[in-house]
Amino acid sequence: MSASHGADLLLGGRLHLHQAQAGHRAGTDAILLAAAVPRAASGLLIDAGSSSGAAGLAAALDRPDLRLLLIDREADAVALAARNLVANGLADRGEARLADLLVAKSRREAGIADGAGAVVVSNPPFLDPGQSRRSPDESRARAHVFDAPDGLDRWVRACTALCAPQGEIFLIHRADRLAALLAALDGRAGGIAVVPVHARADGDAIRVLLRARRGSRAPLRLRPPLVLHAADGRFTPMAEALHRGEAVVEW
Repeated sequence: MSASHGADLLLGGRLHLHQAQAGHRAGTDAILLAAAVPRAASGLLIDAGSSSGAAGLAAALDRPDLRLLLIDREADAVALAARNLVANGLADRGEARLADLLVAKSRREAGIADGAGAVVVSNPPFLDPGQSRRSPDESRARAHVFDAPDGLDRWVRACTALCAPQGEIFLIHRADRLAALLAALDGRAGGIAVVPVHARADGDAIRVLLRARRGSRAPLRLRPPLVLHAADGRFTPMAEALHRGEAVVEW
């Protein structure tokens, strides 16, 4: 691994996360995505585009019936994810594999079968090409910017392909891309529930958490918002509990 790495402590110190000191680093989005997975979840959880594995690892720590598969296209990220499985005592029920999520042949060659995941979680890149100046740090750029304008649609389709029939998909993304997320899921998954995530109660949502079931035709539900910060800038009690792993998202 070419970059320097260190171990951060998340979930109140229970999750040891080795990640690159520069470039893309896990934070609140990964913690919220993990907290979106119900405590009773079981079977194989696939963290699609896992980077160092923060979301999948955080979910698996408190869900003993989950097995874990971390997928990323960056070799350094996969090596860190494998290291983090060991560091958190999860090597016996998880593995990290190198594969390009958006390329079905790459997934197959890595031994990742479509329909394998009882649960699929993902934090897709946030930006389309041309939306912002590309970061000079290549790992950060690849984590944050799609290679093509249709990247989000392809990403969500790949997540759906990895999900078993009646399995569940959990996504976190920018609030202003909700329409694109729903369009990508149309005809593939239903029973969709959306939790708007607000930095403060008096501001617009900055993120959406989305839950969907493959093959379902149940109607869309818009859930009460999750507010991260109080007026004084501190975490709200719910946000603090989520970051410590003491609560889950209320679907």
